[in-house]
Amino acid sequence: MRTIRAVFRDHLQQALQELPCSDICSLFSEDCVLVTCFGTFHGHEGVRQAAILLEEYLPNARYNYEECIREGELCFLGWSAEADDVRVDDGADSFLIQDGTIRVMTISYTKVPAS
Repeated sequence: MRTIRAVFRDHLQQALQELPCSDICSLFSEDCVLVTCFGTFHGHEGVRQAAILLEEYLPNARYNYEECIREGELCFLGWSAEADDVRVDDGADSFLIQDGTIRVMTISYTKVPAS
């Protein structure tokens, strides 16, 4: 079974490499819950739907990971991004990682016009 640190690290690496299908299948539990600023999603199919929406809202995004914190089973990621005509300065994701998979994830951000 993968450690919490390994699951978190692998998720971040795969996200930067734009491998969402691999990320979903290998890192998220089948009954995961994803709560975002654009809705709540359940299971692998829900994570796929959220990934599609994220790409629509932040097309061709280039992410910057600014803060990674782990406390037991909980992880936090502060991030920013630049995308086509928009940017994010306040991205915040949280993760509950249990039994080698992401069980719960939250995503929050505000997009603003690129300057």
